[in-house]
Amino acid sequence: MINDQNFSNPIRPIRPIDRPDVQKPVSRPEVSKESFEKILSEEISRQKIDVTFSAHAMNRMRLNRIELTTQQLRKIGNAIDRAEEKGAREALLILGDMALVTSIRNRTIITVVDGDRMRENIFTNIDSAVIL
Repeated sequence: MINDQNFSNPIRPIRPIDRPDVQKPVSRPEVSKESFEKILSEEISRQKIDVTFSAHAMNRMRLNRIELTTQQLRKIGNAIDRAEEKGAREALLILGDMALVTSIRNRTIITVVDGDRMRENIFTNIDSAVIL
C-alpha cells in the first residue's frame, strides 16, 4: 500500500479479473499405465474373452484414451475366432473408427489406431481384414 499525504485513500494492488468468456486451460488427469492395464486385463478375464493386448497396443489405448466396452471385446473375440476358421494369421480388425492389427494365432492385438490417424495409413503384414 502507498500512503501519501496527497492521497486520501491508500492504493491497493489490482487483483486479476475473472472473465467467464475466457476459457481456462483444462488439466488432464494423470492416468496410470499400470491401473489401465490392470483394469483391462481384469475385465477381459471376468468376461472370459480370450484376447490379449501387446504392450504397444495398451500404450496406444492409454495415450489416446481409448476404452473398449465388454460388447466390443466380445466382438473382437468373435472376429478372431472367425478369422482363425478362415486360416488368417495376421488380420486388420475394423471396429467403428478404430483399426486393430491382430495376431490371430496368438489372439493378441498388436496395435490400435483410432479415428483420424487411421485415414491415409498403410497397414502392412496382414493377410486378411475383418469389418465388425
